Order: sequence, then C-alpha cells, then structure tokens
Amino acid sequence: MPSLLLLDSASLYFRAFYGVPPRASSPAGIPTNALAGFLDMVATLVTRHRPTHFAACWDDDWRPQWRVDAVPSYKTHRVAEDPAEGEEVPDELSPQVPVIARTLEALGLARVGSPGYEADDVIGTLADHYRESMPVGVVTGDRDLFQLVNDAIGPVRVLYTAKGGVRDPDVIDQGALEQRYGVPTGDAYADMAVLRGDPSDGLPGVPGIGEKTAAALLATYGDLAGIRAAIASGDPALKGARRKRLEEASAWLDAAPAVVRVARDVPVTDIDLTLPSAPADPAALDVLARDHGIQGPMMRLRDALWPGR
Repeated sequence: MPSLLLLDSASLYFRAFYGVPPRASSPAGIPTNALAGFLDMVATLVTRHRPTHFAACWDDDWRPQWRVDAVPSYKTHRVAEDPAEGEEVPDELSPQVPVIARTLEALGLARVGSPGYEADDVIGTLADHYRESMPVGVVTGDRDLFQLVNDAIGPVRVLYTAKGGVRDPDVIDQGALEQRYGVPTGDAYADMAVLRGDPSDGLPGVPGIGEKTAAALLATYGDLAGIRAAIASGDPALKGARRKRLEEASAWLDAAPAVVRVARDVPVTDIDLTLPSAPADPAALDVLARDHGIQGPMMRLRDALWPGR
C-alpha cells in the first residue's frame, strides 16, 4: 500500500544535534553529531514505516517576510545578532546542514523547499496534495503541524517526536487532539492556536485566553469565525472579561490566522517523491561517508532503504 512520509527536517537535525553526543573529529574537520543522528533517524523511520514516498521538507525561508509583515514579532527572538545572518544556529551545527542536504541528494531522497516558505508550508501543501491517494505521516517535534491532522481520506497523522523521538513518537490523530486539547479536528487546533498564541514563535495570542478557554469557545461557536461573529452580534452569552479581551485583540485576530495557518499552495507538487530503487550517486555517498567519518550511519540508512543490496 502506498504511503508518504514528510519530515520536518530542521526539527530532526536540531534534535539530533542536541541529543547525539559529540563525535570524534571527522576527517573533514567539522562536527558530525547532527549529520549522523539525522541519518540514523531517517533509517529508523524508513525501517518502521516502510513508506513508498518520502520528502525531507526544508526551510528555504525560516521567517518569511509575509508573515513578519502580518505579525512583526514573529520569531524575532530567534534572529541572529547580525540580522543578515538569519536564524541563530549553533556554530557546530551550521556546517553540518549543507552536508545533510548533499547526502540526501546523493541518496536520491527528495529534499523539498520553496523560496519564501517554511518547511511547514511545504509539508502542508504536500499533505493536502497526497492525502486523497495515500496515508500521510508528518514527522516533527513542532505542535504547529497538528493543524494538518485529518482522519478522513488518507489520513494525515503527525508522528510527534518531542518526547519519544522517532523510535516512539506520539501518534497524533483527531482522537488525540480531542483528548489532549478538547478540539475535534486539525482546523480547530489551528483556531485554538490563534487564540492561545505561541511565545516560542513570538505569537502573543489573546491575553488571558489559554488552551482550555479557547477550546470551550470553539466548542460553543464552532470556529474562530463563529466566535468573532458572536462578538460582533453582541451575543449575551459572551460577556465580561472574556468579551473584553477578545474585543481588544481584534487586530491580532485579523492578522494572526494567516501567520499561524500553514500555506497549502506552495509550488512543489510536481516533484517526484517516490523512494528511489537505488542510490542516485553511490560514488558521492562513499566520499561523503569517508570525508565525514559517517560510514556506520550511512550503511544503516542504505540498508534500510535498499535491504540486501
């Protein structure tokens, strides 16, 4: 049966960087813990889930200007001291990221990004595109992507790595959203996220409205549009401090949905995501393995992708 695995690549290589102990210096003279850890994660995922289609989704723009224009505080605290350098990334991680990209290319595994978009937007677009033809698994440690969960055709589920890693992820489906947050769908989770905000991304939310209050409002009014319509119509059930907070947050509620919700129309759907039947460039893989001292992780991933070759 066909299935698609979509990786939030940065989430995984940051996890590998902080979770895998530093390795002996590689022949190329750069650290390799994120590189080795990322390859081992992919090997584990391929072995356990046996996808027929795969994409390592990439942040071509980790902080798109169109999101900053809508909400200027978006990810501000993560900007490097010199804004021209973009996102603040540990010095030991920065040189490993291009090697991960070259390794994926030599393996023949799709690495998909798009100018002006984050990996989340690429994932959202691909999940929407493929979910009617095959189940989609989204691998991430970021709750933002819970908004993609859909138990209908497909389905789309999130393999959430925050606690158990790729070996024992929490499988987030609509039942899990209901149990954890009191919201029934991925769309409802996105509306809840707008109301709640997310300080880790510089998104303030509506002051005084946390997850439980947001879920209760959504249960009563259906969605964010329903809540705002109730405010506008003077619904007597929506009163006191809660009404005041929502009214005062009107500008936020105007701007935030476009920032919180992932894009679904990134121009990436014509890329072939089929797992290759053989490495794209075996010679390049051998050089990468030797130059960076990652023969073990490379062999484990090759064995996972092409058992018996």
